[in-house]
Amino acid sequence: MLGIIGGTSLLYARIPPLEACVVHTPFGNCEVRTGEVALLLRHQGSLPPHRINYRAHLSALALLGVDRIVLIGSSGSLKKEIPPGTIVIPTDYFSFAPVPSIHDHAICHVHPGFSPGLLERLRCLVPEARFGGTYVQTPGPRIETVAEVRAFSSVGDIVGMTVASEATLANELGIEVAALCTVDNYANGLSEELLTYESILESSASFSRRNEDVLSRIISGLS
Repeated sequence: MLGIIGGTSLLYARIPPLEACVVHTPFGNCEVRTGEVALLLRHQGSLPPHRINYRAHLSALALLGVDRIVLIGSSGSLKKEIPPGTIVIPTDYFSFAPVPSIHDHAICHVHPGFSPGLLERLRCLVPEARFGGTYVQTPGPRIETVAEVRAFSSVGDIVGMTVASEATLANELGIEVAALCTVDNYANGLSEELLTYESILESSASFSRRNEDVLSRIISGLS
């Protein structure tokens, strides 16, 4: 079963008619919309990134029988050559934020990363996307400083606050995972315009119809 986790990128998009249900997990409860796919909106209303219960989210999808997940995340560009409006399929990630684990009581070193086969399928379904590059995760909820962005740009291409945590937990649960990131802004300091949360939302809203189309292709091609 295909699982999709989305956030700001899908905030203004029309999503398929799915039935909402509450899934109870050892790490807490969360709402998932189910039908031909399992769709989980990561902010569960309005939770900021640092308060998201990632362990409950990924565990809920596993309990529903999800065996592959596409993470759809809003991101900022760390490179001038990746302008807002770009879609990126990253092939690696780097986290400056603590990454959660389901292994609290056992030593278990899981190999991290995205699933090559799922990445290739996503690449074929969304050929207009920029394929490759590194996603850098920060803790949130604040916007990164100019100095931080300068440092992050030496190791990554886009920056966000959620994907590395979700991908790592998917790895621990044995679920294939890939990410598709919408670039909604230049990271702080890369543009003359002041970066605000409101401007990020405005950018996301302007690409809502495109994001709906991409979501539809992913569901049709992977479910």
